Amino acid sequence: MHISRRSWLAQASVALLAGGSALVATRSQAQTPAPGAVPRSTGGAVRTVVLGQSVPLTGAASEIGLAFAAGSRLYATEFNEHNAASGFQLKLVQLDDGYDATRAAANARTLLGTHKADMLFGFVGTASSEAGAKVASQQGSQLFAPFAAGDNLRGSEAPNVFHVRPSMADEAFKIVRQCATVGQTRIALVGDDDTMGRAGLASVQLAIADLKLPPLVASALVPTSGPKLEAALAEVQKASPQAIVLVSLSATTADVIRRLRKSGYTGNFMAFSIVGIDPLYAELGKDIGGIVISQVVPSPRPSAIPIVKEYLAAIENSDQTPSYEGLEGFIATKAAAEAVRRAGRGFTPATLQRTMTGMTDYDVGGFRINLRPGLRDPGRSIDLISITKDGRILR
Repeated sequence: MHISRRSWLAQASVALLAGGSALVATRSQAQTPAPGAVPRSTGGAVRTVVLGQSVPLTGAASEIGLAFAAGSRLYATEFNEHNAASGFQLKLVQLDDGYDATRAAANARTLLGTHKADMLFGFVGTASSEAGAKVASQQGSQLFAPFAAGDNLRGSEAPNVFHVRPSMADEAFKIVRQCATVGQTRIALVGDDDTMGRAGLASVQLAIADLKLPPLVASALVPTSGPKLEAALAEVQKASPQAIVLVSLSATTADVIRRLRKSGYTGNFMAFSIVGIDPLYAELGKDIGGIVISQVVPSPRPSAIPIVKEYLAAIENSDQTPSYEGLEGFIATKAAAEAVRRAGRGFTPATLQRTMTGMTDYDVGGFRINLRPGLRDPGRSIDLISITKDGRILR
């Protein structure tokens, strides 16, 4: 756990916003090439591929957004320095939406119109991703690798949306099955009263039905503060749940955990990956001990997994700190680059979409992804981790 990450995020936010509303990651931002890097090609036309990203650099989900955006930039920089012979360069244009779906939709139109993005990429948040997907569909483009909780964009009605992360249904199944494995069948849910919270409730109910467990003993979708939250938590606690699944961002999650523990609740807490481990640790500190969180990418700690080694090597030449969200952004950008490479330098939106549809078993570096998994993809790797009071991550 890297406590210094919060200070880095604050500095990054200033840097991102100081020059205007957009950050453009291109070759000019790259670090000095590492020894043995592929030399830059001097002949032949190079196609610049524009990835248009709307991401919360400010607002409720800014710590997640900043880390995911930073990981995305990190891979774009690495690609541009070491893959000149590919005939492509990546240009990553990032606009702040403040975790607001209306702003995300406006950003999507700006990215596709003004910035001529070849695809929309890495929108963060369920509602923002749905807004971006709608604009992409209207303009004949794709939304690639949304960092979204809800699964509304995984069916046949969204053929232009391609996911790097597993579905919320897959995360919910892993969480609920873990509860059942340790004998916790009295499960409750508390979530934000928004698109993400409702998606989480539906996913957990689906998992409970699939596993043939008793229905939720209580559920509450509530505002993030105020008397309604207090009353809802009191009703949930009356149901004596053995485990409570939380579907909210880090600030609300931390507030709910503190309130319930203060009122005497001693059961377990389970959270989806969208909560963000580092932001939650920053909010809770030592009070985070024992909380279980699902994760959809490998641990960003040193390991033998090639994609993790690649990410950490890139981190060494940057001012970033390793994080799950940063690694996911790194993986998402690498997958986007691979789709473009397979489609060829003369790709069109239609050929790019066909290429992405065929990427059902892509090894990104010891970690396999399926861009067209549908609602459920039980083969996907999802870890359940817990965090000790001193910030160590346990499996």
